Amino acid sequence: MARRAIRQRPRHRFQMVHQYLPTRFVYFTTYVRVIECRYENVYTSTNRLIVLTDSNMTKPTSKIKITLDSGVSAEAQAPIIVSASRSTDIPAFYADWFFERLKRGYSAWTNPFNGITSYVSYSNTRFIVFWSKNPRPLLNHLDYLFERNIGCYIQYTLNDYEQEGLEKGVPPVWQRIETFKMLVNKLGKGRVIWRFDPMIITDKISIEDLLRKVQNIGDQLRDYTEKLVFSFADIISYHKVKANLEKNGINYIEWDEAMMNEFAEKLSVMNRERGWNFQLATCGEKIDIDTYGIKHNRCIDDDLMIRFAYRDKELMDFLKVEVNVVQPSAPSMFEEFEDQPLIPDGAIMLTPYTYVVKQKKNKDKGQRQYCGCIISKDIGQYNTCPHLCEYCYANTSKETALENWERYNKNRHFDIIMGQ
Repeated sequence: MARRAIRQRPRHRFQMVHQYLPTRFVYFTTYVRVIECRYENVYTSTNRLIVLTDSNMTKPTSKIKITLDSGVSAEAQAPIIVSASRSTDIPAFYADWFFERLKRGYSAWTNPFNGITSYVSYSNTRFIVFWSKNPRPLLNHLDYLFERNIGCYIQYTLNDYEQEGLEKGVPPVWQRIETFKMLVNKLGKGRVIWRFDPMIITDKISIEDLLRKVQNIGDQLRDYTEKLVFSFADIISYHKVKANLEKNGINYIEWDEAMMNEFAEKLSVMNRERGWNFQLATCGEKIDIDTYGIKHNRCIDDDLMIRFAYRDKELMDFLKVEVNVVQPSAPSMFEEFEDQPLIPDGAIMLTPYTYVVKQKKNKDKGQRQYCGCIISKDIGQYNTCPHLCEYCYANTSKETALENWERYNKNRHFDIIMGQ
């Protein structure tokens, strides 16, 4: 494998030593590196973390037997990574339900396409990706994730369509910005991703209007986020969204390629000139606007999980990630030969002495063609979000969503979001 050096190195040879740690079937293979130079032999070591899975350990994608609240035995999926959720706003409306189910060990989920109810066990869950327009209720529950050593980050959709009334069910912009900052202070920078999603143009919202809205929020999140993710509203592809907008007298305008490029260029300039220096990325978009420094996003992102949870051996094993820890050499008079990590091409440097190598691509082949998300289990339900956004694709109708919200409030302790 080709290797790249952080700085030029002398020649090396390796001797192998094995160490066994009695916890979780982990071996450390230590490569003792002999640095050969004309002055002396200086010894340093590189620890290569190899995770060995016990043959009896449940595989991340297998099904297991669980006991339901009723005492009945059932088969359940046992995902390593949980998405909560693309289908509804669990943090805003169902946070209490979700964390109760997490403690009980499972929840139920109804397939929206065939109506079959199945079960999801949380016994193997190592990481959760939250999606929300108002994740403030999570603040009351995050400590439980810390106790369970379950990692997380939040995809936080923070738009500004107040004046136009497109998101009547969300709190005011100032309050959502305040929530964003509170979550960053709790979780750390990088774990709360700003989404302005979707970008909608109407007869009352121009490209310049959108850019002003983005600028207002971006200036306030400058020190609180590293990334801005967005998409261009594709109304014509979602018939029920199109019908809802027309029913409510919202004269939307479809984006064309020229408009997308104009917006991308101006956003890129804004990002640079205002000193945000955010990573800019699109969600699920076919168009390539990399020329403006805007990448295709991976919202359920193994790189982020590696960054925040590389010490979680079970998660890294699932992601097929090899963690390598390089021990720094002892200080010596030969400073020019001080040990620096020598890492393979494509490796991800996490700390000055830790890097990882991904052994496979984890893309979820069940997602849309231009979606970069990796494999996870989404535990939300369509037709359950009472934000009632005018452009919502997850609700068939506002009436259905409100009916299910009322059902939930009558029985918040049932194993499925919609209640009994």
